Amino acid sequence: MAGWLQDRVALVTGAADGLGRAVVTRFLREGVTGVVAVDRDADGLAALKQTAPDRVVGVVGDVRAFSTHAHAVEQACAHFGGLDILVPNAGVFDFRRPLHGYTAQALEATMDELMSINLRGYLFAVLAARKSLVARRGNIVMTASVASFHAGGGGILYTMAKHAIVGMVRQLALEMSPEVRVNGVGPGGTLTRLRGTEALGHGARSIGVDAALFNARIAAATPLAFAQTPDDHTGLYVLLASNKNSRAVTGQIYLSDGGIGARSI
Repeated sequence: MAGWLQDRVALVTGAADGLGRAVVTRFLREGVTGVVAVDRDADGLAALKQTAPDRVVGVVGDVRAFSTHAHAVEQACAHFGGLDILVPNAGVFDFRRPLHGYTAQALEATMDELMSINLRGYLFAVLAARKSLVARRGNIVMTASVASFHAGGGGILYTMAKHAIVGMVRQLALEMSPEVRVNGVGPGGTLTRLRGTEALGHGARSIGVDAALFNARIAAATPLAFAQTPDDHTGLYVLLASNKNSRAVTGQIYLSDGGIGARSI
């Protein structure tokens, strides 16, 4: 039986681990011709490529640089003949640091780093892929967050950035219609190795360092009472990337957050 993404070509950023890797793996199961996987982690990309050597092309690069995205799109066209699905996903976390936890200098440096990865990296990906997506009537599925709609899912900078993705999705859905659909998936508390910023000295720190504590906190805070894994969200990426199954959907963000929005105040 054919998958929902049969014969499509995808590009996923932040693909070496966590949610990005889970999305790549699920896309492969759903029948994509190939995936261009972008990440700074060369070893992680090499390991991912070994899972499907003929269908995964790794691009090692920094999403803050437009050249990384331009090269990734070129690879999609060269290896697989074009590009149908773009998943801007790479990001960093601020470990819920409030505004009063910054000096002016630390705020400037951290804001520059986080916003350039979590927002500019998304826009650069879209800018680089736009012509290819228009030509094949493709679509974009951005990684948003529960923090795109609620406070407390991150600190001031992370929450600002994730809220901005809502506006990005809606504006691009308008600008790129009718050729390209633009949507997003908003995961909740998910056990990954999402890392912090170099500016705060958290480049080697990840949110999943204490899995038991993380699971307990998320379970206590969500109606469905479990911490999510990356695999829990991938079905929504497949749905939104499928022109057959979400043909009339654009400008939307589907939350996959364990029911955070249904909590009683």
